[in-house]
Order: sequence, then C-alpha cells, then structure tokens
Amino acid sequence: MSMPDLSAWLETPPGQYLLEWERAVLERMVADIFGYRAVQIGLPGLDLLAANRMPFRFVCARTGPAAVLANEFELPFASASIDLVLMPHVLEFSADPHQVLREVERVLVPEGSVVLSGLNPISLWGLRRLAARKDGVPPWRGQYRPAMRIKDWLKLLGFEVLAVESGCHVPALNSAPWLERLRWMDRAGARWWPLLGGAYLMHGVKRVQGMRLIMPKWRERKAAAKRVPAVAQRNGGTRKTT
Repeated sequence: MSMPDLSAWLETPPGQYLLEWERAVLERMVADIFGYRAVQIGLPGLDLLAANRMPFRFVCARTGPAAVLANEFELPFASASIDLVLMPHVLEFSADPHQVLREVERVLVPEGSVVLSGLNPISLWGLRRLAARKDGVPPWRGQYRPAMRIKDWLKLLGFEVLAVESGCHVPALNSAPWLERLRWMDRAGARWWPLLGGAYLMHGVKRVQGMRLIMPKWRERKAAAKRVPAVAQRNGGTRKTT
C-alpha cells in the first residue's frame, strides 16, 4: 500500500475536525521534548512541529514541499542522529509498518522520542471505514490498528510508551454544523469510553539497557566546596597567635 496524499481530505469537515484535535494534543505532547533535531515524516504541507523548540526541525516525505524526499521505511539519516520523530498517520498507510518502526528506532538517539498518530478501527471512524473503504479514497482505505497493538510493537523494539491520548469520538460526518452539535460526544467519550475514540496520539521513548547517566562534574566540585569549611572546622580552623 502506498502512502496517500491526505491533504485534500484534511480540508473536509471530518478532516478539519481531526486536525484540530491532533494539533491541540501535539502542542502539549511535543512542547517539552528537548534535543537538537526533530523530523516530521509525512504530510509535508503541514507544520505539526511548530510547538516544539528544537533548533533544527524539518519534514521528510515521498513527495511535496519537504526538506528531505525519501520513503518512510528507508530513512536517509545516520543512526542515533535524531532526537524526535513525528509520524502523523504513517503506519496505517505504509506498505511495511514494521520496517518503519525499526527505522525510527535506528535513527533515534538513546532517550529519543517518537510521537505518532493513528486511526482507531474500534470506533465510529472504524465503522465509517468499513462502509467506505471500497471507494479507495483516503483515509478510509488504510489499515487501521488499535493503539494497544502499536504500543506492543514499540515495546518489542525497546520503547517505553509514556502517553496515549484518544479523541474524535464523534461520527465522521461530512457536515461541519453537525460535527459541532455532536462535540459533546468528545467530552463524554474522554470520560466514559476513552479507548473508542476515532483517533489516538502516542508518545514513546527509546530506552537503552545498561545506559548510565553521568552527572556533570560541576556538581562534584560544588559538593566538595561545601565540605571544605566543615573539614577546616574539625581541624581547629584559624589559630590565634600570641
């Protein structure tokens, strides 16, 4: 399966509703992820890393206005060179999602982050896909996978999943007024059936076994400086001459 261009669909009422929710969650999720290099894979027409503060942020995609043109499962980056990988709706449309995740693990630095979004098959949006997937129109022809399965895939690669957020509990209607009328379903769904949202966002961190953090030496010097007066006091301090 090839990666579709979701740009046109994101201009539709359900696409705008999904994008609004994802932007709001991404602003919280990526804002405090620190490092030097962040890459967004796919959707080159959108800047979904705007809330992140890394000095070098860029987009990698097969086509379109991207800084790097490449397949998502053959990333042209050195191993352990990227601090954050953002993947908006990549896995459900990739021909080799397992290889995509292996490439993400390879290019991430230790303790680097991956943030990905997906569409949930166990939702009203999943039912919409069953009704429309024969049309071959994105995003309904994707291979939707539940968040728990993606979470298991990440764990097998050594990631620790720190957060999963679900949203878009409303039906994927083509009417903006009706989507607004049904927005209460998102508030109710977040409380009563959080796992049944039409979309989810996930944040995972690459853990490396046996890695030990080395504390800065200035802390050791500071601690030693604090001990010096105590030692001098035990030795009698300054003696008064007669």
